[in-house]
Amino acid sequence: MDLFDAAATDPAGTPAPGPEAPLAVRMRPRTLAEVVGQDHLVRPGSPLRALVDPGERRVAPSSLVLVGPPGTGKTTLAYLVARAGHRHFVELSAVSAGVRDVRAAVEAARRALLGGRETVLFIDEVHRFSKAQQDALLPSVENRWVTLVAATTENPSFSVISPLLSRSLVLTLRSLDAEALSTLVARALVDPRGLAGAVSLDDDALEHLLRLAGADARKALTILEAAAGAAVSGAGAAVAPGAGPARVDLATVERAVDVAAVRYDRAGDQHYDVTSAFIKSMRGSDVDAALHYLARMLAAGEDPRFVARRVMIAAAEDVGLADPTALGTAVAAAQAVALVGMPEARIILAEAVVHVATAPKSNAVYRAVDAALADVRAGRGGPVPAHLRDAHYAGAKALGHGVGYVYPHDVPAGVVAQRYAPDDLLGTRYYAPSGRGHEREVAARLERIRQVLAEEAGPGAVDR
Repeated sequence: MDLFDAAATDPAGTPAPGPEAPLAVRMRPRTLAEVVGQDHLVRPGSPLRALVDPGERRVAPSSLVLVGPPGTGKTTLAYLVARAGHRHFVELSAVSAGVRDVRAAVEAARRALLGGRETVLFIDEVHRFSKAQQDALLPSVENRWVTLVAATTENPSFSVISPLLSRSLVLTLRSLDAEALSTLVARALVDPRGLAGAVSLDDDALEHLLRLAGADARKALTILEAAAGAAVSGAGAAVAPGAGPARVDLATVERAVDVAAVRYDRAGDQHYDVTSAFIKSMRGSDVDAALHYLARMLAAGEDPRFVARRVMIAAAEDVGLADPTALGTAVAAAQAVALVGMPEARIILAEAVVHVATAPKSNAVYRAVDAALADVRAGRGGPVPAHLRDAHYAGAKALGHGVGYVYPHDVPAGVVAQRYAPDDLLGTRYYAPSGRGHEREVAARLERIRQVLAEEAGPGAVDR
């Protein structure tokens, strides 16, 4: 039996999952050809294919660290590595397992190795292991008592100890797009291991299912299974081959997952309308409306990273220096969302949205930089004043570069009455503080600064 045959056994030689097993388990890919959305890992000549494909296998078994979002196939790849060499497959979750469990699994693997049977030890969420727990894995990896496959949703450079990383091949799995998820759902609908044609799925039901699943294959198949069960139950039949297709429509998917369909199309007008309303609600300081549109986007399966980017833009464009901390909150939220993911990301995003919506508003910086860009594009500016030019090369001073420049830190006030702008922009004012929030303080200080600088600008200055 090789990797690409259809024998219904798992790597340990036990029967394949029966009809009572979850759909996501029954539909787990048995070959690399069935893996979707990870073409960069399974293409011919790739390190993973060299490990798994008997036709290309040219390397000794190597421990792996699989990095990627939930539901992208990390467990599946571990399973395929085990299946390729007819190895025993042992799975531990770092959420519940401890050092004792690891040592017991390794000891069992050593005994199996004496009998000629290799073991793949799969540890899910390895980032949850402490340093001591990860250290306990090192001897088994170094001595190849097991082929370790560790999965993590976090950056392994920060969450996995260096000695373990240096002994492993690190592979990054990509988020699954709608096309990949559609392929998996379509396969599950007709495959004998799955629903075997027992149900049909309406297009709008599929779209809603994909939105709810996000980029998670396991979640997509779980929703499909629940919806199929609801459809067949309503039709008075059983989900079984030959039972006849029961229709899964949008209402069936809604009932199955107890979530109302959100009238929101990520690729169409509703996407832009809801996003626009979200931004304008934050700008208008209506925190409750902003939270509504946030919930609407998240419930529809919008990428939380997209939402985080919009919040950062709003913090810079609409709050600006009226509350300088708003952008910091938005940036921190975006970083946290990338690390945590859904569903917890909803809390992080809501915190940032509330901060931006309730903050004092000013678009003064936004208008200032656009005005400056307009002048540059119109060709206004002229040469840089000689005393501001670079003087750090031989012959610069002979050209007058840097001559007469006064270092502001050498004067008590820290502001020097000297010219900075090019000749044709003397006295031009781009930034006009709003006088709201923190910009009240900025406005008062800026007026004093401009009075000092105007002493040097001279009678030829303009004030626009």
